[in-house]
Amino acid sequence: MSDDDDIQYIKRQRTLHYGSLEETERKRQNAAASATTTTNTPASGTTTTIAGTGGQLEDIDSDEDYEESTKKTSSLKAPAPPPTAATLANKIDDDYFDLEAEIERDKVALLVEFERKKRARQINVSTDDAEIKSNLRQLNEPICYFGEGPAERRRRLKELLANLGEHAIGKKQTDDEERRIQQREQEATWYHEGPDTLRIARLWLADYSLPRARDRLIRAKDALEVPSATRAGRMVEMQKKLQSLAPLCSQVGDTRPVSSAAFSEDSTLLLTSSWSGLCKLWSVPDCELKQTLRGHASYVGGVALRPGVKADEENVVAMASGGHDGAVKLWGFNNEESIADITGHMPHRVSKVAFHPSGRFLATACYDSSWRLWDLEQKTEVLHQEGHAKPVHCLSYQSDGSVLVTGGLDAFGRVWDLRTGRCIMFLEGHLGAVFGVDFSPNGFHIATGSQDNTCKIWDLRRRQPVYTIPAHTNLISDVKYQQDCGSFLVTCSYDSTTKIWSNKTWQPLKTLQGHDNKVISVDISPNSQYIATTSFDRTFKLWSPDS
Repeated sequence: MSDDDDIQYIKRQRTLHYGSLEETERKRQNAAASATTTTNTPASGTTTTIAGTGGQLEDIDSDEDYEESTKKTSSLKAPAPPPTAATLANKIDDDYFDLEAEIERDKVALLVEFERKKRARQINVSTDDAEIKSNLRQLNEPICYFGEGPAERRRRLKELLANLGEHAIGKKQTDDEERRIQQREQEATWYHEGPDTLRIARLWLADYSLPRARDRLIRAKDALEVPSATRAGRMVEMQKKLQSLAPLCSQVGDTRPVSSAAFSEDSTLLLTSSWSGLCKLWSVPDCELKQTLRGHASYVGGVALRPGVKADEENVVAMASGGHDGAVKLWGFNNEESIADITGHMPHRVSKVAFHPSGRFLATACYDSSWRLWDLEQKTEVLHQEGHAKPVHCLSYQSDGSVLVTGGLDAFGRVWDLRTGRCIMFLEGHLGAVFGVDFSPNGFHIATGSQDNTCKIWDLRRRQPVYTIPAHTNLISDVKYQQDCGSFLVTCSYDSTTKIWSNKTWQPLKTLQGHDNKVISVDISPNSQYIATTSFDRTFKLWSPDS
């Protein structure tokens, strides 16, 4: 008999427990609580029972034994309460999940997927791969994935349309078209109906400027017929004349800085303004004071003499000035008080004023980021033009009288057609505020002087800059073209110098030094014989060629 025959296998019976789990759990926890509250009996010595502890402590024979017994007593804890039926039910629920709810969610997901695939099969998609790529691009999706062929690309487009809708491409095109239309409407120039005075002024400007433009073109054609040798000789003679410029007269203009100067049409009078609020009329070339204009309460920034008015005419507007407080005053000869005041700019500063070549209109540059055109015959404002983001500091007319250029502290210039009111050219390129602008007598060149120490030459025909002159070491405060034929350009600066540049080549011809402080403005007499400069040193100077 083998050893295995001595082993007896006893089959354990499977025991089934009936009853509540709550009762069984309570018995188990009571047994565990009684085991933790019962301590071992000591080997020797007496025992003392402490009521309420459910256990025994050793007899206290000394202070050390007392401390040790106290520690043991403090470590005893009351048994935890038995769990309730609700606690056990929650414990059992946490161990299982709702199978029916999970099956229901899977069923809904499958139905959604089947419905999507059904819609994808019903969508008609072109088989042209180029059209499919175009449709994907319209949906802002990649037109091709790596390793994707035309069939996969077509299937991907079908799935996208099944998710987004069959008409998603057409809707996207409609939305894009509406967005483009709205953008064009926002960018479009908005017009409103102007007054009759503006219509009358624009018609008059058109009638006045068109014949002058024709005459200017005729003169330009005649100049081309002049032999090149003759033109070169005239240029050399003019350069020698400019290089011989010297101070003819230096006059203390006021007790405050002299801010501006302007020659009369016949080059016999010079009008100056200062920060004291006084405007003074001087004779040329002896610089004798002829008239003092009193009326401004703050310093005056710009002055202008009206063309076509003779010195012996009285009670006729012959001069204009603009103040820091927004007051614009119109003056006449032989009268120290203003003939009329133009209101509407206050409290904004009026930096420059300029008469139209016809003498009928007056333009004002205002620090409310706009410029205005006043009709002296209708005695009203005919145009209040906005367009600059910052104050407008300077302006100048074209010789024809049809176009005006403005420069602002936003570093931009704008060319405006007075006959239509449109901005026909945007002068962008300077890095600082534009403090001086002027039109060339040829009608299409514009010079701008800026805070970035440069002077830019712009071509109105090309609508772009043609040359940049690194003119000074400080900001350029004013620029002026020769009024006769535009053969040279003059710039003045806060570096206390005034420089003369030749036209076309833009080479420096002469530097006029003599002021002890910043040069604020410059003007050239219509007969090209004198150059006037004003400065912070409270003087103005006349420069003339040595005879």
